[in-house]
Amino acid sequence: MATDPTHPAGLGDTPAAIGHYVNGEAVAGSNNGRTAPIYNPAFGVQTAEVALASADEVEAAIANAAEAQKAWGATPPLRRARVMFRFKELIERNHDRLAECITREHGKTFSDAKGEVIRGLEVVEFACGIPHLLKGEHSPNVGAGVDSHSMQQPVGVCAGITPFNFPVMVPLWMAPVALACGNSFILKPSEKDPSAGLMLAELLKEAGLPDGVFNVINGDKEAVDTLLTDPRVGAISFVGSTPIAEYIYATGSAHGKRVQALGGAKNHAVVMPDADIEQTIDALMGAAYGSAGERCMAISVAVPVGQDTAERLVAGLKARLDTLRVDNGLADPEPEMGPLVTAEHRDKVAGYLDIGVAEGAELVVDGRQAAYPGSTGSAATAGGAGAGSADTTGAGPGVAGNSAGDGSTANGFFIGGSLFDHVRPGMRIHSEEIFGPVLSVVRAADFEEALGIVNGHEFANGTAIFTRDGDAARTYTERVEVGMVGVNVPIPVPMAFHSFGGWKRSRFGILHAHGPDAVRFYTQMKTVTSRWPRGVRDGGSGSSFSMPTM
Repeated sequence: MATDPTHPAGLGDTPAAIGHYVNGEAVAGSNNGRTAPIYNPAFGVQTAEVALASADEVEAAIANAAEAQKAWGATPPLRRARVMFRFKELIERNHDRLAECITREHGKTFSDAKGEVIRGLEVVEFACGIPHLLKGEHSPNVGAGVDSHSMQQPVGVCAGITPFNFPVMVPLWMAPVALACGNSFILKPSEKDPSAGLMLAELLKEAGLPDGVFNVINGDKEAVDTLLTDPRVGAISFVGSTPIAEYIYATGSAHGKRVQALGGAKNHAVVMPDADIEQTIDALMGAAYGSAGERCMAISVAVPVGQDTAERLVAGLKARLDTLRVDNGLADPEPEMGPLVTAEHRDKVAGYLDIGVAEGAELVVDGRQAAYPGSTGSAATAGGAGAGSADTTGAGPGVAGNSAGDGSTANGFFIGGSLFDHVRPGMRIHSEEIFGPVLSVVRAADFEEALGIVNGHEFANGTAIFTRDGDAARTYTERVEVGMVGVNVPIPVPMAFHSFGGWKRSRFGILHAHGPDAVRFYTQMKTVTSRWPRGVRDGGSGSSFSMPTM
């Protein structure tokens, strides 16, 4: 690494000012005085301050994008693909730089951040094939002397509203395909970790993307509502929580936009009695506690079938959690889990542990008691600000002002991995998305009960089954009512050339993210039927007033 991970840039310095990226250049925010703090989660220190755009600033960016799209949409697909090829090369060249930026503002470990960049890069690679993906269809002689062909043309101005947990990967799920299809794009990243999105804008410009075709607007609800209601924006892509996804879908659709809104999740892993229990435990540790559980595809519920399976699974998970390494994501040696993104979110997760105990679940491992370098043995204060609430604004320990600013992680936003047993459907810790390092075990007597637990949940993003039995796996994949299914694969995220999306209240809108569905979402189909009639001298006829039947 080029920098010292124990004394990261910005620690103890005056917070940097972060603005927007419009028309090919970085621009400062207006003087409206609305900003949000950016923290290094491992140290609890404010390192930057991001401007929150006003409606006027967003409208100016939309106008810029609409004007730039005209020439870009008319650019041949092969030339657009060449920009994507250069963009791919620049991402590869700046791989570590992007990953370090993610770790500093989000908190995930450096290797996890590098993996995020790679998964986003795969969508760029997919977008490089846009000349093939836009070929359309052709049918000669659908009638006497009549041909039909289809064209996929750009929507116009598209926007992406992306979450804090994947500040590179999720924007890359959206923008490369939208741009390759001939659209302009406005990215509204999370105000918690906006720097990576601005870096992508710089790399796109270096790749040769014309000014104004890709813009970044930082902001909050005012910026989002402007994108949702402005008639010049034709399509909105969103990834985040279900309540916000539902709002995005309803508002955008009401204003005539096509919308894909991916929401929350409660991903279950069914563990059959014949599963390799050690391999299953390895898989669940990474799937439940990787990235501190801040993944929409994290496994947050394990459903062991049979009491013996449950006892072995819980005992093995507890033993592994006792040695889980929690630390700054850039530490050496690298930890297995970093901090949560904010103090408020850490306190929300801690509050769910109290809720689970009150509901009667057994708290086998309490992550609030986990030690990490610089701590005094407790990663979070039990019952801290925001306990049990998903919409807290109170600041817990670790916010700027409580840190010595000397490189110590004592004030970081840490909490260890937690494990509940004897959780029942209907408990809040089972029904609600905690979005933190908390794994709940819901015991099932048999396969049918396990399947019913999964199918009975309102979220249906991802699921997995661990088994050696091909019939059980095949039956599960056919009958489970979930959008993405893994067989002995804990996080079944499709590759870029397939599409990503859940069912039920995990997705609003018909089309999924990336893959073939993304090309359909970011283009409008036009079908042309043509006939070159013979003249009257060659026997051509006059007007016809009946329905054409070819």
